[in-house]
Amino acid sequence: MNTFTKLICTLVFFTFTLVGNAQTDGAKYLIKEISVTGNTNFSPQTIIAYSKLRKNEEIQIGGEKIANAVKTLWKSNLFSSIDIYVINIDGNKADLEINLSDLPELLELSLDGIRKGKKEEVINENGLKTGTKVTENLLATTRNFLTDKYKEKGFLNTKVKIVTTQVIDSVEKERVNMFIKIDKGEKVKIKKINFSGNEKIKSKKLRKAMSNTKQKSLSPLSILKRSKYIDEDFKTDLVSLVDYYKENGYRDARIISDSIIYNDEKTISLDIKVEEGEKYTFGKISYVGNTVYTDQYLSSILKIKDGDTYNGVELRERIANSKNPDADDLTNAYQNYGYMFSTINPVEVSADGNVIDMEIRISEGKPAYFNNVTVRGNDVTNDHVIYREIRTRPGELYRKTNIIRTIRELGQLGFFDAQQIVPDIKNPNPVEGTLDVDYSVVEQGSSQIQLQGGYGGGGFIGTLGLSFNNFAIKDIFKKEAYQPVPRGDGQSLALRLQASQFFQTYSFSFSEPWLGGKKPFQLSTSISHSRQFLFDPQTRRADKSRRFNITGLTVGLSTRLTEPDDYFLLSQALSYQHYDLQNYNTGLFTFGNGTSNNLSYTIGLSRNNLYTDPIYPTGGSSFSASAKFSFPYSLVNGVDYDALKDERDNLDQTDADDFARIGEIDQERFKWLEFYKVKFKVDWYTELAKKLVLRPSMEFGFLGAYNNARGVIPFERFFLGGDGLGNFALDGREIVQLRGYPNQSLSNVDGGSIYNKFSLELRYPITLGAQAKIYALSFVEAGRSLNDFKDFDPFNLNRSAGFGLRIFMPAFGLLGIDFGHGFDPVPGAIEANGWETHFIIGQQF
Repeated sequence: MNTFTKLICTLVFFTFTLVGNAQTDGAKYLIKEISVTGNTNFSPQTIIAYSKLRKNEEIQIGGEKIANAVKTLWKSNLFSSIDIYVINIDGNKADLEINLSDLPELLELSLDGIRKGKKEEVINENGLKTGTKVTENLLATTRNFLTDKYKEKGFLNTKVKIVTTQVIDSVEKERVNMFIKIDKGEKVKIKKINFSGNEKIKSKKLRKAMSNTKQKSLSPLSILKRSKYIDEDFKTDLVSLVDYYKENGYRDARIISDSIIYNDEKTISLDIKVEEGEKYTFGKISYVGNTVYTDQYLSSILKIKDGDTYNGVELRERIANSKNPDADDLTNAYQNYGYMFSTINPVEVSADGNVIDMEIRISEGKPAYFNNVTVRGNDVTNDHVIYREIRTRPGELYRKTNIIRTIRELGQLGFFDAQQIVPDIKNPNPVEGTLDVDYSVVEQGSSQIQLQGGYGGGGFIGTLGLSFNNFAIKDIFKKEAYQPVPRGDGQSLALRLQASQFFQTYSFSFSEPWLGGKKPFQLSTSISHSRQFLFDPQTRRADKSRRFNITGLTVGLSTRLTEPDDYFLLSQALSYQHYDLQNYNTGLFTFGNGTSNNLSYTIGLSRNNLYTDPIYPTGGSSFSASAKFSFPYSLVNGVDYDALKDERDNLDQTDADDFARIGEIDQERFKWLEFYKVKFKVDWYTELAKKLVLRPSMEFGFLGAYNNARGVIPFERFFLGGDGLGNFALDGREIVQLRGYPNQSLSNVDGGSIYNKFSLELRYPITLGAQAKIYALSFVEAGRSLNDFKDFDPFNLNRSAGFGLRIFMPAFGLLGIDFGHGFDPVPGAIEANGWETHFIIGQQF
């Protein structure tokens, strides 16, 4: 018996009790005393107070006060039965007796039919902890919840049985033990999806339109499709079917019926009956109410012409595309021109001969202007860091694109959880044409620490890195600002130390993104020092007398452009490296003793309009092109490099004297490095389905020489293959990732002067929370490295494919693992390389 039935029965019983005692329906009495009887652990004072009945209060037989008392006690969900009696009648006075019994409490819970580890999950999901009041509603909701839960997993025949057993404890408190039996049965698959009534569109196409509900298939791609039945997904697919008909001109199409046919315990069939109706086309489309835009301009956005097949879904999206906030639709045309309060409604005005004439009725309203623009949630980041990125200013005309751009810019900072940046439109006033906007942000850790140990390069490698990405250098002398470091001004400061017995590297960098505070003009500086030692085969340790040192300094400036659009960034940098070699003879460096200097200028142009989250962008593109070059010293230093080249070519490297002379010549050739270097890279991001992102990418690099007699320098080269991590490479080389092959295995020992690479990656997030972002990926990629343009073939590539996982935590940066299979042999081998495992640290592809 459920709670409502008990309430009705009790009220009926209560009415007859009052009539039997009072003999007169509607009689009134003053309450002398109120007593509480029955099986309850609550004090009489508590029950009387909760009933809201009071001594010396007048009550009426069948009146509201006693009825309300019963209802109030029932609503507490604490009692299994409630009766109120009128006793000891004396004239116009009487006593009341409240007789009730407590609901039993849960003592023990037993589960059968699921794994032991799932018991705690069932308890928490249904509130079945010891001491819980056991009501009919609790039993019903638990039964329904468990049944639906396993049906959603494909166990369509799930049956849940709940049995309670009464237990009386030592203090005569009523308790119950509960036993839940879950019989999931066999997992049910959809054997067949049958359609009837479809004469215009084939069943195969209709099944394809159902993206969530699929029938069993022998196709290799069936592993990606779910053939289990989920009621909610099926209902969504029925809507998709109707939309599919509308997209093909069948405006009146509808689902007449749908049913489930149980074939056996393991399979079902779905029968869907449709009514297609007639096929329609668009007729005349006219615009009403438009003064801001001409009919011709609106038609160019709508892109629907007289005679086109009627497509209700397309019409809706061309007016307002809810899936794409940047869509080129009519609503955005008005929203981006200040008409926030505009409304656009398509109305069918005629449907003669299956030709539909439309009126697009537009109410433009007044242009809207921003009144107040505020930000909340920035507990660490200073206000001016946020406000300088905001594209919506008080007094400016409302433009939807500026709100979207603001969300992207704030997300790209990396200081806030990009998934939780919310613009809240407040106080819209269509009469005055004003509105307020409040941006809500959630701070996330933007500083990172890297503490790493590993084995590589012939010994143990230790790494300590500190990166503060929201630094405030102006507070560096304020003791109270160290929490743990001064933060909030959006500056970047990084320190890094990496060492083993064979090498040591130290680096420091700092950048200010808004130098001067008035416009995005970034100043970047870095300084580094590296030492590397050759391996001594006799002692099997580093030979400190044979070393190679590099000291470098870089200063860079970058600014945002306004043309072609303000997504473009122009950057420039001046860098200097000093190379010092002492008894360091290798295949790459023929001058074992000497120095080399690299003074170069780099100019770059980039464009980045990625959507909001820099860790997991769902759209947009990133493009960069750069040129790095040194001064053409050979034009002015008077050295005859042709003569030096001829002399070098005639020397024998196996002869000690000749080899020493080769070193002297190369020391002269590379005393001041002379080169130019061009690089290009572009990435696109496309959201194929909700959060499923495709990222194509391609890149190219070329290192050249002004003077062929002087030759291509031994530094600044490209090394292709592997995880893309530089590790302890100190000669200025650029490590280019290509998974599925060993590190740097696709270039020769001295590196390459040319490379190109193509990549295609499919990503899907597991979680995009503030504390950790995790996504899985699969990839195919190909690339090649070589030394001469005459051998360059952009399609003769080393290919690979694989899958991986990425984890981003604000405190540690990006971590990941990839499993890649190389389909081609590495240089010098004859068989395909096969599988390689790559660990990713602090890097994103």
